[in-house]
Amino acid sequence: MKIAEIYSHLNGHEYLLVHRPQLWQEIQAVVAGIDAHTMKTKVSKEVRMAGQMKYNPKALNAAFQERLGVAGWQESRVSYWVTRDQRLIRQTLAKPPAEQKHDIEAAGERAIASYNQTDFVKDRVAVEVQFGKYAFVAYDLFVKHLAFYVGDHIDVGIEILPMKSMQQHMSSGPAYYEGELYNVIRNGRGVPGVPLVLVGIEP
Repeated sequence: MKIAEIYSHLNGHEYLLVHRPQLWQEIQAVVAGIDAHTMKTKVSKEVRMAGQMKYNPKALNAAFQERLGVAGWQESRVSYWVTRDQRLIRQTLAKPPAEQKHDIEAAGERAIASYNQTDFVKDRVAVEVQFGKYAFVAYDLFVKHLAFYVGDHIDVGIEILPMKSMQQHMSSGPAYYEGELYNVIRNGRGVPGVPLVLVGIEP
């Protein structure tokens, strides 16, 4: 596969080139090492595409997971505590989990355990590979990457998406680069408040 397009949000790409060039090289090598044509194995059951062979999202995800895993990228999870009181959330947001729980309960409110999980993290860079529904990408961009950044676990997030030219050969529903690029730009230059790199890939 190849990287067809890149969009740098809040200088995310520039950060990688200056501070983590080896990680960016690893991402490029992982993409280049995957042969998507061998993963056009899903037989469509949709009425308008019945019988057509489509790219298999599970196979594509597995290929990325294997190659990124070999390169040392690992899953990471950030835990935190939430409650119904917005004032308490604002007060505890930047504190360590144990302090969050203590402060919420000390105020007489229920502390509810929660977490965010990212598939691939290495040296303060997070990567999400997304061949799923468009709603998952919005969650990645506006919740996952942002939560890891605000929690001081990462400095930049990378979102890998199929280009429309690839997505149209998948079952209906997956997000694609051009659509998510529009969504990010529409929200303005500072939203979401985390440096990102949108990566559009194609076979």
